[in-house]
Amino acid sequence: MPTALLDLVLPPRCAGCDAPGALFCSRCAAELYGEPGRRMPDPSPPGLPECWSATVYTGAVRRAVVAYKERGRTALARPLAGALALTVATAAGKRPVVLVPVPSSRSAGRRRGHDPVNRLAGLAAAYLQAAGWPATVERMLVQRRRVADQAGLSSLQRAENLSRAFRVTVNRNGSVPGFWGDSGVVVLVDDIVTTGATLAEAARALRAAGIAVPLAATVAATRRRERISGGHRR
Repeated sequence: MPTALLDLVLPPRCAGCDAPGALFCSRCAAELYGEPGRRMPDPSPPGLPECWSATVYTGAVRRAVVAYKERGRTALARPLAGALALTVATAAGKRPVVLVPVPSSRSAGRRRGHDPVNRLAGLAAAYLQAAGWPATVERMLVQRRRVADQAGLSSLQRAENLSRAFRVTVNRNGSVPGFWGDSGVVVLVDDIVTTGATLAEAARALRAAGIAVPLAATVAATRRRERISGGHRR
């Protein structure tokens, strides 16, 4: 039976710790919502927008994101999108926002049976709108070629894999459908940020179309890796 259907017919268990009684227990929810902030990969690739995330990609949050993204627990979209909306609000201040989701590949969409980032962006915008925040979603990015799975690739390999991978959909007159420059601050949206290569390439494609991209927001950010410099870890 599909996992999404099981979520409807069986008593819920927490996606973070497997405790019975709730899709996300209060302790795991505190991990998810507790510390939205600016988290940049180190080192950061050129052209990366300022990156904000709800929390770090570890523990209960990591388990929940994997369950939602790869195991079909689509009911988790709502709590994850709530964390994303809180992050966007923290990053953007009082400015109207235009959320631009990073597109998944067609093969990933077929394998998963859903588009996790598109769903998160739409729900996050709805939460912001319900709170009186001017927020829209513009799905203006598409993949222009096939890319390899990013898992296990180094920072350099990720950048090479994604080089020129995205383009912006435009009308015949060269304008972006549904987008005006005064719509609000553009915020790139993804589920997690690791090296920043995906967000940097997405931002490059938008800038090539004349769209400024000052911010990116994700549910979670991987912890900064220790680097060795002069024989010392830091």
